[in-house]
Amino acid sequence: MNIILRKEEGGDIDAIARLTEAAFLSEVHSSHTEQFIVNALRRAGQLTVSIVALEGEAIVGHVAVSPVVISSGASGWYGLGPISVSPQHQQRGIGSQLMKAALAELQTLGAAGCVVLGDPAYYGRFGFKADASLELPGIPAEYFQALSFGSPLPQGQVSYHAAFEAKE
Repeated sequence: MNIILRKEEGGDIDAIARLTEAAFLSEVHSSHTEQFIVNALRRAGQLTVSIVALEGEAIVGHVAVSPVVISSGASGWYGLGPISVSPQHQQRGIGSQLMKAALAELQTLGAAGCVVLGDPAYYGRFGFKADASLELPGIPAEYFQALSFGSPLPQGQVSYHAAFEAKE
């Protein structure tokens, strides 16, 4: 398996949408709107990081990162997700490659840190930790995690862009 990672290009948009839809189709905890969220973030100019994983010419993975707002006013924080790997390519390390690339890109951009909503066992491998001082309202604390890139962890409530409410 030879996987190449690169930044999203204009011709990738439809393939990313199809991939994202397929990746979340069987996920119990999914809103099944993730492909709409990615497109809405892009339209709003809020898709700070968008990296695809290619096997040959086929897009088999994608990660999106967008700015978040923290009620304390802390700046430079981003939310990772959605992250998608095609069902037939899962459990092959592609998601881990995308995670590492997205976090490296955020550090290159000078980000203060990143938050993620998801499985603590998975995201903990990349340094994410739950902290009661940083919360996403309505979400159990252990599933909302943060990774600081050297600055102190801010306190407050986190808000994602309105694109996360996209339904089409």
